[in-house]
Amino acid sequence: MPRVRFVQQDGSGKSIEVGRDVSVMLAAVRNGIHGIDGECGGCLDCATCHVYVDEEQASSLPQPSEEELELLSAVSGERKPNSRLSCQLKVPAPLDELVVHVPARQS
Repeated sequence: MPRVRFVQQDGSGKSIEVGRDVSVMLAAVRNGIHGIDGECGGCLDCATCHVYVDEEQASSLPQPSEEELELLSAVSGERKPNSRLSCQLKVPAPLDELVVHVPARQS
């Protein structure tokens, strides 16, 4: 089963098994990952699930939609080229583990 590794600002991390059909945000909320709020429940409406995808893995993910890009422009933390909303991310085949870094704060 694929995994998502959540890396906190202090470098600590937690790796969680997820199904390929489960969003990274939902996995974080279900497992109490600090810093991923998901206030809208994954409806692409709040930007409180902002993460930084590992730079080496970013190109293996689908491109963000226009709606996601619009919300990313409003995140309170620093926006980077590898910024994504975790409600829009799933672990794609053939990756066995997706690494995401949790920003210092959400909106």
